Amino acid sequence: MSQKVLLNEKEVNIILHRLACQLIEKHNDFSNTVLIGLQPRGVFLANRIAKILKEDYKVKNVQLGFLDITFFRDDFRRGEKPLEANSTKIDFLIENRNVVFIDDVLYTGRSIRAALTAIQSFGRPNEIELLTLIDRRFSRHLPIQPNYRGTQVDVINEEKVKVHWKENDGEDVIYLIDK
Repeated sequence: MSQKVLLNEKEVNIILHRLACQLIEKHNDFSNTVLIGLQPRGVFLANRIAKILKEDYKVKNVQLGFLDITFFRDDFRRGEKPLEANSTKIDFLIENRNVVFIDDVLYTGRSIRAALTAIQSFGRPNEIELLTLIDRRFSRHLPIQPNYRGTQVDVINEEKVKVHWKENDGEDVIYLIDK
């Protein structure tokens, strides 16, 4: 197994700021927009984007929640081991709001499909968008595309993209892992 650095810490930081600026361009003061990090790995990206919006760009109305999609996935009963759900934390209304789903890697699109189903339990959003750090563009099983993407990566199916966050893994770096 070999691994190659796709993005280093400096490149990740530049991309995060660009994504935050794109959100500001579209959503202005965020008075009608909420950010939803998809559990488990999208939470790190969502926290980082929310922090940049609040601290670096002084956006005051940033509302951040986390959505667990474990039991909404179409493959949740196919594995051998029992699944462990993550927590959902959405302590605000999403009815008629603009929702931005945030996930680290867009691969097949199945997680996003599950999130679209899961969010319905919380009301009917006005609009749903997708922000992803890495878009594995040739791996889709469903017709889902991000509205905001950090970077596109052309990866064959046997390869894996692994995002490391300083808060969880001790470093901000993205690896391409060849099995």
